[in-house]
Amino acid sequence: MAQIEIIMPKMGESIMEATVLSWLKKVGERIEADEYLLEVATDKIDTEVPSSHAGIVKQYLVQEGDIAVIGKPICIIETDGEASSEPVSETIEKEIQEIQSLTGINLDPTNQASTEVISADTANRFYSPLVMSIANEEGISAQELSQIAGTGSEGRVTKHDILAYLKNRQNPASIALKVAPTAVVETPKVAPITFSGQDEIVQMDRMRRMIADRMVDSKRIAPHVTSFVETDMTTVSLWREGIKNNFKKEYGENITYTPLLIEAVVKAIKDFPKINASVDGDKIIYRKNINIGMAVALPNGNLIVPVIHNADSYNLIGLTKKVNDITQRARENKLRPEDLEGGTYTISNIGTFGNIMGTPIIMQPQVAIIAFGAIQKKPAVIETPQGDLIGIRQKMFISHSYDHRVVDGSLGGQFVKRVSDYLEGFDPKRNLI
Repeated sequence: MAQIEIIMPKMGESIMEATVLSWLKKVGERIEADEYLLEVATDKIDTEVPSSHAGIVKQYLVQEGDIAVIGKPICIIETDGEASSEPVSETIEKEIQEIQSLTGINLDPTNQASTEVISADTANRFYSPLVMSIANEEGISAQELSQIAGTGSEGRVTKHDILAYLKNRQNPASIALKVAPTAVVETPKVAPITFSGQDEIVQMDRMRRMIADRMVDSKRIAPHVTSFVETDMTTVSLWREGIKNNFKKEYGENITYTPLLIEAVVKAIKDFPKINASVDGDKIIYRKNINIGMAVALPNGNLIVPVIHNADSYNLIGLTKKVNDITQRARENKLRPEDLEGGTYTISNIGTFGNIMGTPIIMQPQVAIIAFGAIQKKPAVIETPQGDLIGIRQKMFISHSYDHRVVDGSLGGQFVKRVSDYLEGFDPKRNLI
């Protein structure tokens, strides 16, 4: 008999930790390899984690509600085989190397800041590798770190806590140079929030808090600019209306506007590949794969953005099946971690809510996002060889928000116009294949 430490596996791009929601096997129960062991929540998705070995669950090392760190042991399983030859320390060292490669921050435990932070961990307060790396880079001592108020589980210091602290952190020496000894700095007074007997107070759920943090971060990081175009969707609308019943009979799928919109976006990305990019510090990464994130509204009102990887490899039938599949699985909470990874450009079909236009917030670290409004019948000028006429056309506004650090108005405006051109130039006699 051998006892094996089950290691928390890598959950996806940039995920360093997860919250344990529930253990699916009790202590003393047997589990088979690849059978689900626990359910966890990350900042992207709730998912189930399988066991890497078969055996008897002997001990939980992370309790429900606590944080499980990627690469660290989460439980002990007794098996008939031999224990893993790879010690936990090597696993942790690999994790540190991965964080260094992703962030460019030195996590060498021999430097002074890192030693102090690690010693703080022995004082029964856990700090994630990301928080440790930020503390090391900014020269925050263990004593100073221990004074930072945490908003995470059981008072844990999160990334947002330490970044907020750094934003307000001041150097006493520099203050002495700028402020006269007699100066008095008054803290702005904030009016207290009052409640009436009819108000309802609801605590944000975990996903809503994550969405809030991400949206605030994106607006803080990227200077958003939005361009608008109005598109004539008459040809597309009439074509879809004419084929949707036969499409359903032949392929077993409902064809919505979304795959048609994604198809136009993919074509425009091929024409303007610099819009398919990410920002990493002062570096711009131009992505070769076209992975389209698609905002999906969940029944509880929250929002999730699954990704269609290599969207340019699908024809319209394939895109329709893929859109319907990930939309259904998103609403049934059946998405996998890989379904949310690697997006390079995002779309939002706000027209499904009856909105005519909006200014969407960029999904970091991407550099742009597009929103499609509701299609409405409007009187419009129609140019003909015999002269201009007034007719009823089906119109839609497209909103394109982009990161002005790396996308100028020329690129951002030309891109959204090209999407519009592809939709207006839709071939009503096209084949589906």
